[in-house]
Amino acid sequence: MGAFTVVATVAAVIAGAIASISGFGIGSVLTPVLSTQFDVRLAIAMVSLPHLAGTFVRFLIVRTRIDREVLLGFGAASAIGGLVGAALQTVVQSTALSVMFGVLLVFAGVGSLTGFAQRMRFSGHRTALVGGALSGLLGGLVGNQGGIRAAALLGFDVEREAFVATATAVALIVDGARIPVYLATQGADLAAHWPLIVVLSIGAVVGTLVGG
Repeated sequence: MGAFTVVATVAAVIAGAIASISGFGIGSVLTPVLSTQFDVRLAIAMVSLPHLAGTFVRFLIVRTRIDREVLLGFGAASAIGGLVGAALQTVVQSTALSVMFGVLLVFAGVGSLTGFAQRMRFSGHRTALVGGALSGLLGGLVGNQGGIRAAALLGFDVEREAFVATATAVALIVDGARIPVYLATQGADLAAHWPLIVVLSIGAVVGTLVGG
């Protein structure tokens, strides 16, 4: 096992643990790591599979706390956004994807330091649904949807446990929408790196179980 694989696996475990607490984080942590070795478009597609594995395990743990009423509308909006985002990814230049992902990470970091991330929310259900579609779009396009999704879900004023559970279910829905597009457009490249993807998926699952 090479040094990069070790580093990426540790990152996957940490990302899974973070996501089990906050409801998101696997894509935010792993995508920058893989982008140091792979084209950003491929990195996003590769990370989507460990993201799916960790999110599915987290879903099994928290599924009884999901707010189904919120999930119905918000999940559908997010799925549509995820499908559109994944389709757009096939025509957007990798450089542009890198810039967009970097801007989102900087925004998340500055928002956390200033407290803006905690205060940001989409008020009203209709606005929150727009936020859901936007988060899905970003998830499909650059693999980073957690911050926007969290802000949008806050517009529904659900309890913390239901918030994490519903966010997890929405993330799973978006994965179901975007991953088939990645497989159709980058299947050969993903297959070439399946050993690393499997190791990272195991790491994300282990982190999810530890954090949960």
